[in-house]
Amino acid sequence: MQVPFLSLKDITAKYADELHEAVLRVTDSGWYLQGNENKRFEEDYAKYIGTKYCVGVANGLQALELMIRACKILNGWNDGDEIIVQANTYIATILSISQNNLKPVLLDPNPDTLELDVEAIEKAITPKTRGLMLVHLYGRCLYNEKIGEICKNHNLKLFEDNAQAHGCSYSGRKTGSLGTVAAHSFYPGKNLGAFGDAGAITTNDEKIANLVRVLGNYGSSKKYVFDYIGENSRLSEMDAAVLDVKLKHLDDDNNRRKQIAKMYYKGIKNPLIRWPEIKADESNVFHIFPVFTERRDELQQYLKEKEIGTIIHYPIPPHKQTAYKEWNNLSFPVTEKIHAEELSLPMGPTLTDEQVRYVIDILNSWGEKA
Repeated sequence: MQVPFLSLKDITAKYADELHEAVLRVTDSGWYLQGNENKRFEEDYAKYIGTKYCVGVANGLQALELMIRACKILNGWNDGDEIIVQANTYIATILSISQNNLKPVLLDPNPDTLELDVEAIEKAITPKTRGLMLVHLYGRCLYNEKIGEICKNHNLKLFEDNAQAHGCSYSGRKTGSLGTVAAHSFYPGKNLGAFGDAGAITTNDEKIANLVRVLGNYGSSKKYVFDYIGENSRLSEMDAAVLDVKLKHLDDDNNRRKQIAKMYYKGIKNPLIRWPEIKADESNVFHIFPVFTERRDELQQYLKEKEIGTIIHYPIPPHKQTAYKEWNNLSFPVTEKIHAEELSLPMGPTLTDEQVRYVIDILNSWGEKA
């Protein structure tokens, strides 16, 4: 039996009629940027997340970069000011800080929960600290009230990287509405995915929303008048239409992901395989189902031989990348262990129970051979 890591073709087929109608509506309109589709999606997504504002942009990295840049401008931050961020994240999170000439201050997470330790955050705060970037990695909500209190007490902006957690909640509030401003990626493989690169920011701060829109439109708030040195970062009408269709089904798709995760939790008995601490359903939308083993590469090869697709998120941590060679001698042991042992199992709303049971059986048989 073949089990893909994620079949985008099957996801598209699931909503084919609605997507075809949306695409045809855009092509027939003759309007492909900054039109009604953007307006509709921004309104619907802001309502879904629970914020006053949503601004569509070209991709997730630019959502991260622009939200930080807007805060830097509005608050008069200086080059070299600091943003605290977990070390175990995709490099885009780190790039967005560096590209704003700010300093990422990396912290190891808790190895069991993957959350940042409150005491470690407080110890990392200096007179130059301006914000905390919280990355809801794998679809897990990593916010807690203590983090919110730290940001409030130290006058820090709380940034959310919500690229992997569309629909995730904390005490009835969606991730993407918990901090000052949040960045969302709609890369095709996300829980809410476009047909190409796409992104957005959400916030309750009107000034941040307006400035992100201006910065992403060449720095212009009025045609041919440029107040800032901006960039071209706009959500296409086509992707806005596609996203609005998929948004209507997001909760159902996430519920299917939760069902699959419960099957994995209950069925996998291999003592060589472990996973992060189990969170309440509302606090995890399982963008990824990560498992950890010291024999990760061996397990991945075994699954490949059994026609089961997997991905490593991510093999090399940011501080060990050539792009950040000045950090290569730094040690973040928890992060390094995570990156050396993580393997993502098949996960997606179109997986069948039969496919999931097959993955579980194969994982358990590897345990017997080990």
